[in-house]
Amino acid sequence: MAQSLELLLIQFLMPDNDARRQAEDQIKRLAKDPQVIPALVHHLRTAKTPNVRQLSAVLLRKKITGHWAKLSPQLRQLVKHSLIESITLEHSPPVRRASANVVALILFSSLTETIGNSFQPHFADLQSLLLKCLQDETSNRVRVAALKAVGSFLECTHDGAEVVKFREFIPSILNVSRQCLASGEEDVAVIAFEIFDELIESPAPLLGESVKAIVQFSLEVCSSQNLETSTRHQAIQIISWLAKYKSNTLKKHKLVIPILQVICPLLAEASENDNDDDLAPDRAAAEVIDTMALNLSKHVFPPVFEFSSLSSQSVNPKFREASVTALGVISEGCLELMKNKLEPVLQIVLGALRDPEQMVRGAASFALGQFAEYLQPEIVSHYESVLPCILNALEDASDEVKEKSYYALAAFCENMGEEILPFVDPLMIKLLSALQNSPRHLQETCMSAIGSVASAAERSFIPYAERVLELMKIFMVLTKDEDLRSRARATELVGIIAMSVGRMRMEPILPPFIEASIAGFGLEFSELREYTHGFFSNIAEILDDGFAQYLPHVVPLAVSSCHLDDGSAVDIDESEDENVNGFDGVSSDDEAHDEPRVRNISIRTGVLDEKAAATQALGLFALHTKSSFAPYLEESLKILVRHSTYFHEDVRLQAITSLKHILTAAQAIFQSQHEGPTKAIEVLDTVMNIYIKTMTEDDDKEVVAQACMSISDFIKDNGYMAIESYIVRLVEATMILLREESACQQTESDGEIDDDDTEHDEVLMDAVSDLLPAFAKSMGSQFAPIFENMFGPLMKFAKASRPPPDRTMVVACLAEVAQHMGAPIAGYIDVAVMPLVLKELLSSVATNRRNAAFCVGELCKNGGDSVLKYYGDVLRSLYPLFGDSEPDNAVRDNAAGAVARMIMVHPESIPLNQVIPVFLKVLPLKEDREESAAVYS
Repeated sequence: MAQSLELLLIQFLMPDNDARRQAEDQIKRLAKDPQVIPALVHHLRTAKTPNVRQLSAVLLRKKITGHWAKLSPQLRQLVKHSLIESITLEHSPPVRRASANVVALILFSSLTETIGNSFQPHFADLQSLLLKCLQDETSNRVRVAALKAVGSFLECTHDGAEVVKFREFIPSILNVSRQCLASGEEDVAVIAFEIFDELIESPAPLLGESVKAIVQFSLEVCSSQNLETSTRHQAIQIISWLAKYKSNTLKKHKLVIPILQVICPLLAEASENDNDDDLAPDRAAAEVIDTMALNLSKHVFPPVFEFSSLSSQSVNPKFREASVTALGVISEGCLELMKNKLEPVLQIVLGALRDPEQMVRGAASFALGQFAEYLQPEIVSHYESVLPCILNALEDASDEVKEKSYYALAAFCENMGEEILPFVDPLMIKLLSALQNSPRHLQETCMSAIGSVASAAERSFIPYAERVLELMKIFMVLTKDEDLRSRARATELVGIIAMSVGRMRMEPILPPFIEASIAGFGLEFSELREYTHGFFSNIAEILDDGFAQYLPHVVPLAVSSCHLDDGSAVDIDESEDENVNGFDGVSSDDEAHDEPRVRNISIRTGVLDEKAAATQALGLFALHTKSSFAPYLEESLKILVRHSTYFHEDVRLQAITSLKHILTAAQAIFQSQHEGPTKAIEVLDTVMNIYIKTMTEDDDKEVVAQACMSISDFIKDNGYMAIESYIVRLVEATMILLREESACQQTESDGEIDDDDTEHDEVLMDAVSDLLPAFAKSMGSQFAPIFENMFGPLMKFAKASRPPPDRTMVVACLAEVAQHMGAPIAGYIDVAVMPLVLKELLSSVATNRRNAAFCVGELCKNGGDSVLKYYGDVLRSLYPLFGDSEPDNAVRDNAAGAVARMIMVHPESIPLNQVIPVFLKVLPLKEDREESAAVYS
């Protein structure tokens, strides 16, 4: 067999086409014989002609792929040993050894997915061989083939201890990649980035000191303008993954500033390609800076602010553009630090809004929009300087600047209250004019801005509502494909205006808008369906039970969106290529072509948004129509249960929120039915099991926070009896979150993690800490033994090294626990609580002083005699909060509440003749009406 096969292989490689065809037919016949595998292995190891070895490798790969499990143990053993032996070939002549090495390495790379697991017993030998080939000084082809083989082998290596051993490969990988870049083989060099990607995403501590070399190499590549955009993008992506998955490692090795010194200037790099090119270095750099800001905020803000300050003065407009782009990009991650530097930050951005260059003004408008979205509520206090600048930018000659200015205006106005009233008229004059005289894409952003103005102005928008609604009727009947996005925005805007002007004004004129919205659903445009669900959600909220008449029309629409195919399909082409050239023409430099080819990968984000909106709508329909929702309860619950484990967090978030509303509707539906209590308990059981599982197993912090908030609300509304059977599991899940051990709190394992410096989500921990007062409210003093276990993990967030939001979260939690648990709080006053609260009364942050004042009052009210020795210190610490030096009315109101509580429980310990005049001077309460009961009684 071996001899005849060799002759056929040689014949197949001849230039004579007739001879090749005859050889191919006979090779196919021989391929059906099981003995062909030993024969191919023999030629792979011994053939003197490189082409014969390569062709043997191709045929062997085809014979093995997909059939490995069917081979006898002896054949499988033969293949494995032959591969390892072919990679080794230590005593062969250098040229022959190199050729054999390359063929074997390529074959190994292509077979790892099929037979990778069977190599596990040989892991140490293979690792040693691959490392040796990576360092082969006699052949560049061997080094390149080894690089590819390492990438393939790493993909099938799942054991953490084994993966760690790849750390020693990194210097050699970098060396081979640098050589490939120098010789123009960028497609091979990027394999290094694929390997690093695998190492970075692994939970094992793989990088160690070598992270510095990886970062250095990535920065060299991403800053080399002579390289392909895609190659540079892969290098930038590695920095992004490191920031996301190994942020503590970057801190430990002091790499943040060196990275930003290279990445920030990339924002100013002119892109030769289309502006929408996602691979462009300036866009990729913005994504990296955003990721770093989210994960390393305190380390990122100073160097970025320094870059922006210097670049804003540059004569190069690209650098002036980069200066404001950088500030806009970091505003989400660095929000707390930026709030403290808002004056100088705004000075840069508002200055850029007046820049002679359009690109700079556009970037400034973008940055303002980002500030308006993330730097709340502080940014709104600057409305007197910001709004006139935005108003001026709405008149810009550039449509791009106008569009971004509408976005900035929409984001800014959304969070304003009565401050907007003096600006409503000039804003609406400009917006109404633009709405009627601008191209479609500007009309869309203009509608978003009008929506924000309406939302902020509330009833003061009534004089403009009729005119806007009349214009919306025109948009809501558009049917051309290019107009459907405008129709979607118009549908959204009508819902927002309805919320602002209220049921009485809106209900009589609703029918044509409802009809247009339902008709628009049939136009097969996902964004329009998404906004239609939002519109119906708003209408349900203003009509409340009056919305029941529309349920038969709108619930099926929401259900149909929830059942949509995600579109995250991967089409695989598994067809075998059997033509004359169908041996894939593998040569020593070819990639493996044997894997199924991915034809199409598409995740239609529009469908995700639509599903999220539909999921939210089902919950709001249930909440507002309650018992009228009965016919739809069962199907909606099934959908929400399914969506609570959906792959995308946006849909899960809406499902978790809507489950609470379904619970509210179920209680209303079943309370009057004979079997009602049993059915209501079944719904409660379903919902609580999902919530408890979500707390510890969901990997998204916002979803987990929503589950915690929903549980807190339910406990406060329904009391201890409703959750008694779940209390043990609820407490256990809460403890896991307080210890930061849940799935969504998992951090990297590389490097040491500084406990005081651990980044966590403020919203999540606020929601977790709200569970404790909810338990205390439902259990009273019976909460004491549970709180005893929770106290230690909670107080970890109150350390002096923690940021102010952490400390005030703890103080607010302690205040409410003291309020509801009562006397048992006395046992904690001397331990750590009173010293913490007295210190927080002196905080520079108003929220911290406010919560501390409330807490000290509750401690004095419920702490018994153990608190008396602190009365003098408490009064001295509260006294400055009553004076003119205290700028915050809410702080002053809570200080008054604290003194009132002290007087009520121990009047004899208060120097009333000194305290009462100061106390009365700050009345009536100005902002925090919840203190009324304590103060006025």
